[in-house]
Amino acid sequence: MQQFKKVAFYTLGCKLNFSETSTISRLFENAGFAKVDFEETPDILVINTCSVTENADKKCKQLVRRAKKINPEVYIAIIGCYAQLKPTEIAQIPGVSLVLGANEKFNIVEHLEQKQNEKQNENEEAVVKFENIKQTTSFIPSHSMGDRTRSFLKVQDGCDYFCTFCTIPLARGKSRNASISETVVEAQKIAETNIKEVVLTGVNIGDFGQGEDENFFELVKALDQVNGIERYRISSIEPNLLSDEIIQFTLENSKRFVPHFHIPLQSGSNRLLKAMRRKYLRELYVERVQHIKKLRPDCSIGVDVIVGFPGETDEEFLETVDFLKDLDVSYLHVFTYSERANTTAVKLGEPVPNQIRAQRSKQLHILSDKKKRAFYESQVGSKRTVLFEAEEDEGIMYGFTENYVKVKTPFNPELVNQLQTVQLTEIDRDGVLKCEFI
Repeated sequence: MQQFKKVAFYTLGCKLNFSETSTISRLFENAGFAKVDFEETPDILVINTCSVTENADKKCKQLVRRAKKINPEVYIAIIGCYAQLKPTEIAQIPGVSLVLGANEKFNIVEHLEQKQNEKQNENEEAVVKFENIKQTTSFIPSHSMGDRTRSFLKVQDGCDYFCTFCTIPLARGKSRNASISETVVEAQKIAETNIKEVVLTGVNIGDFGQGEDENFFELVKALDQVNGIERYRISSIEPNLLSDEIIQFTLENSKRFVPHFHIPLQSGSNRLLKAMRRKYLRELYVERVQHIKKLRPDCSIGVDVIVGFPGETDEEFLETVDFLKDLDVSYLHVFTYSERANTTAVKLGEPVPNQIRAQRSKQLHILSDKKKRAFYESQVGSKRTVLFEAEEDEGIMYGFTENYVKVKTPFNPELVNQLQTVQLTEIDRDGVLKCEFI
């Protein structure tokens, strides 16, 4: 008979995964389990996986090996996107005891309570519970807790877009969400905890409502009325779903939404955008950026870009580089394309050699650093509001302005989770802005 008392969690991947892990951890705590850190010899380890890149798959296997070294008797449960996509493969990893797909992950406590009264055989095969992703239609509201300054609020799940490089629709199912009123209730729960900033997260949050009676713009306006939350940040939104009315409301009329957007681009080549099955061309992307900057020149804009997509020529890569150089954006998130099973991208062109993928990634990372530096320099001398975080690093604490500029100051516990008005003074050697309190 196994007696599970201590549980640890390890989350790979996106903000959505973090919000769901936090919700699942509260289910365990409500059932009487003690939540501990990964290194504190847990009886159960829950790994919430990602499968956006091949590295995420490898990381899962590494974590299982590490956990078994810490506690050879640990019961390891795997959930998340990788668990839905490759459950049988995961079950073959030595040390894995339970694999739960998208429909089952929120029932994990019930699965483990059944194991409490069962005798475990050391050579026992992993239990696998999953259904075809088409059966996953329910939406489980989630929000993260534990971070003293911000919470990730899940407002949407799944995706109907089926971009040719992406496995997320196969891992998370169709686009779906709770109602606006139900989502507001989740936000009100966060407001009661003294958390100052909420990050709206999902797979394709701009698709909230799926074109029915409710939509993302209506959700934004409703959340803006929730008292007790100082800031909302939109994690990522597709350019074709970032409407003029959303831009205008968040930048000019909102009391709480910050001037910061993260807008996936993926490529500056229209041919590649079509091959990726994206729902916009580069001209629309330019329009969105120009509209934002016209209303708020100080607005921070982040960009997702993929390098090494099948068939990407040197000329098309340089087209992306030149396009990004001319765009008034603040930083890039650069992803190196990796072949994924059950996606059509692998059939669309000659594979780009890994060495060239790495070179292109390095080139865009350098461009990102330049973009970020230029944006930070443009903010020197401005007055901003900073939300300081709890972590201390060699006597220094950090925080972010409303427009996503990282700021440093000598550690002072009284500043943690406090919004402070500052003047940004200079960029330090580590690329972070110093400040003076006003």
